[in-house]
Amino acid sequence: MQISSEAGAQAPDLYTLLTELAQQSPDAVAAVDRSFGLRSTYAQLLGRIDSLAAVWHQWGVAPGSRVVWLGQNSARVLEGILACARLGAIFCPLNWRQTTAELEFVLEDIEPALVIWQQQEIGEELQALHDKYSSSKQRWLQHDGEAGQYEDALTPAGAELPASAINPEAPVLMLYTAAFAGKPNGALLSHIAVMAQNVTFTAVRNIDSQARYLNVGPLFHVATLLETMATFQAGGCNVFIRRADAQAICEAIEQESCDGAFLLPPLIEQVIAYSQEHTVNIKSLRALAGSPEWNALITVDDSLWGRFPYGFGQTETFGYASYRALATDGIGSMGKASPVVEICMFDNTGAPLPAGETGEIGVRGATVLKEYWRRPALNQQRRIGDWHLCNDLGRIEADGTLTFIGPKERMIRSGQENIYPVEVELCLATHPAIAEVAVIGVPDPKWDQNVKAIVVLEKSVDVDAPENTEAGIIEFCKQHIASYKKPKHVAFVETLPRSGGAIDYAALDRDFGGGGYPGRDRK
Repeated sequence: MQISSEAGAQAPDLYTLLTELAQQSPDAVAAVDRSFGLRSTYAQLLGRIDSLAAVWHQWGVAPGSRVVWLGQNSARVLEGILACARLGAIFCPLNWRQTTAELEFVLEDIEPALVIWQQQEIGEELQALHDKYSSSKQRWLQHDGEAGQYEDALTPAGAELPASAINPEAPVLMLYTAAFAGKPNGALLSHIAVMAQNVTFTAVRNIDSQARYLNVGPLFHVATLLETMATFQAGGCNVFIRRADAQAICEAIEQESCDGAFLLPPLIEQVIAYSQEHTVNIKSLRALAGSPEWNALITVDDSLWGRFPYGFGQTETFGYASYRALATDGIGSMGKASPVVEICMFDNTGAPLPAGETGEIGVRGATVLKEYWRRPALNQQRRIGDWHLCNDLGRIEADGTLTFIGPKERMIRSGQENIYPVEVELCLATHPAIAEVAVIGVPDPKWDQNVKAIVVLEKSVDVDAPENTEAGIIEFCKQHIASYKKPKHVAFVETLPRSGGAIDYAALDRDFGGGGYPGRDRK
C-alpha cells in the first residue's frame, strides 16, 4: 500500500496546513458542532483561529504554555489544537469524568495558562475547581451558555498575532495516559507526530476531502482524536456532538451524511434499540460489520480496513504503530509496522531481540511522543536511545509481522524464566472442558512467582472426570507447552470478574493472591 495524502502532505506544521486548506478549499465545510451551534468553512476556521490566537497571546499564552480543555465534545477542541499550534503552545483535553481530586492533581501537574471549561451538564463538579484555580495566572474561560465568553474572544480589541515561530518538532498536544505508578502521565506529541499519523491513517482508512467524520467518542482519547485530525488533514468535515446519545448519533449521521464514526459495541446496541422504535436512515455510515440488525442499518465497510481493522498502538504513538491492513496474510495478528515507525523487541537488559523472541515492544519514528510531561524518571525508564518502550510484550514473526502478547506488568517471573500469561491462557483455552480461563502470577518464596489458572468449566462437563480436575488440567498443559509454564495451581469459579467487558485481572489478583509481577517494579 502506498502511503500518501490528498492535502497537506508537505505542510510542516498544523497551522500551515490550515492556511493551505483555507486557500485550496475556502468554502469547504471544516467543522459542524451540532451541540453548540457552530459551523465553519475552512476559510472561516482560519479566521477564528487567528482571532483566538491573538487574544490568547494577549492573555499570556506563549510558546510552551499549556491550554486545558475541560468540556464535552465540541468543534472548539479542534480550534484549541490549531490555536495552540499557531502560538507554539500545548493543548491538553482532559477527561472531565474524573473526580475533583483527580482533576486537581492533573491541573497542578499541568499548571495551565488557560482553562476552557463547560458549565452545561458537567459544570457542578468543575465550578469548585474554577473557584479555586481561576486567577490572574490561570485564566478560566467558559465556552458555553449565556455566560460563555469564548465567542467574545473572537472579536479581539487591540489584540494582534505575534510573529510566527512555529517549531514542527515542538509539542502541540498533550494526552494523559494510564497511571503506571498510581498517577496519570501526559504524553507530549509534536506537530510532526500528529501529521505523520494523519498521513498514514488517511491512506489506510481511505479518508479524503469528502469524508464526514462524526466525533462521538471522547476527544481526550486517542481512538477518536486521531481520526478527527486525519479528517482535518485530508480537508474533510468533522461533525461534533457533545456526548454519546443514540438519538443524537442517528440524527447527525442522517442530517450531515456522516460516513465515519468511532462506535463501541455497547453504543451500537443502543443505536440498534433506538432504530427499532424510530425511523432512522444511517446508510451513509460506513462501519465494520456486526450483527444482522446493525448491518441492515449501515453500509458495511468492505475496504481493506473494514476487513482487517486496527493494529497495535498507544497514546504515546498517537494511535497505531502497526496496521493489520498492511499485512493481511501475516502470521502476527497486529500486522506490520506503520511506514513511519520501526518496531523492535527488547529483553530485560535492553538488548534487542531477533525475530521469534518474545520481549518488550519498542517503537521509534515520527509518531512517537517526545517525552512525558514532568516525568524524568519515567522518561528514563521508557527509553533506550531513541526507542520508546511500550510496557507491552510482543514478538516479531519471521515474516516481519507483530504478535501482541500482553502487558509487561503482568509478566510472571518463575526462577529465571519469563512466563507470559496469554501463552498459558491460549493453551488452556483448547482444553475441551474449559469455557473461560485467566492466568495470574502468585508470589512464591523460592521461585518468586508461580502460575495460577482461574478456570470456568463448560456447564455440561463431568467435573469429577480426571482430565477436568486440577491435576488433569495441569497435565494437559505439560503436554502442550513447556513444563515450566504450566500452572502450579488451578482454581474453579462460576464466572470471571469483568470490567467494561474485559477480564478484571486486578480483581483476580485480589481474590486469588496474585502479585509480585516484576514488570510493575522496573526501575
